[in-house]
Amino acid sequence: MIEQSLWMQQVAADPDHSHWYVERFRKLEREGNDVVGEARLIDAMAARGSHILDAGCGPGRTGGYLNTVGHRVVGVDVDPVLIAAAVEDHPGPSWVVQDLAQLDLHAVGITEPFDIVVSAGNVMAFLAPSTRVTVLSRLRSHLRDDGRAVIGFGAGRGYSFDEFLADAKMAGFTSDVLLSAWDVRPFTSDSEFLVAVLRPR
Repeated sequence: MIEQSLWMQQVAADPDHSHWYVERFRKLEREGNDVVGEARLIDAMAARGSHILDAGCGPGRTGGYLNTVGHRVVGVDVDPVLIAAAVEDHPGPSWVVQDLAQLDLHAVGITEPFDIVVSAGNVMAFLAPSTRVTVLSRLRSHLRDDGRAVIGFGAGRGYSFDEFLADAKMAGFTSDVLLSAWDVRPFTSDSEFLVAVLRPR
């Protein structure tokens, strides 16, 4: 049996949490804050019209932007409240409710492999620890052999960067570039954030 994600455990403890999260980003956007920095980096890496998987898409800010600039986007999240917000706020991509630990887009008719997988918003830190390698393996299985996965999350969230990179290797990835922010600053031993650009081994 697949262990429930830490995100959904939090939702079970506080049923209003997902709604709060949706409204938080809607408010940030209304106030003119930059909520698509991650998406701009992915757009810079991707050929126009790329097939992009937004893994742990939340309410759709990253995948929604990538769709508006010409990419073919599928967003997946375990939380149906977040997917409903993505559908409402960002029409265009395909938004799918699935647990990343059981990711199987073939089952919903999406069979084309992805050019890029992006996982922003600390998704990795919200996984159940027992599912981390499984999730990374599922992402790898949906990626083209010449594709890339770009995964970002912060320090101090119970998943060390060294553990993550070891898990990524176990799941069939190798590291191309390590950054300390989505604005392409270099990663150092003191970095409080990691953006890992991975490719299949």
